Amino acid sequence: MKVFYLVLDLKNDADSIQEYEAYHQNVWPEVLEKIKESGINSCEIFRVFNRLMMRIETTDSFSFEAKCKIDLSSEKVLLWEDLMWKYQQAIPGSKIGEKWQVMEKIFDFKT
Repeated sequence: MKVFYLVLDLKNDADSIQEYEAYHQNVWPEVLEKIKESGINSCEIFRVFNRLMMRIETTDSFSFEAKCKIDLSSEKVLLWEDLMWKYQQAIPGSKIGEKWQVMEKIFDFKT
């Protein structure tokens, strides 16, 4: 199992954020199927203000490149991503068109 944390911002508008969250209460089944097909076993999204953090657990063979190919093969996923981009904005430092950024672990404490 692999675990990734990703970050992305929403446009800083209360109505827009509310709409975005409403969509995530009823994610399209085709999108969920492609998430599963790509090797993602668990996905959670958290929000503070307009900042999102996503935690995903994947199979050991998961890769973002393979997920991208799966996503590009699905018209529904492409429609979903276009719709979500209406609410999202890249975090500072992102390249043009980049959405979710993978976070780097910098601290780990265990007892």
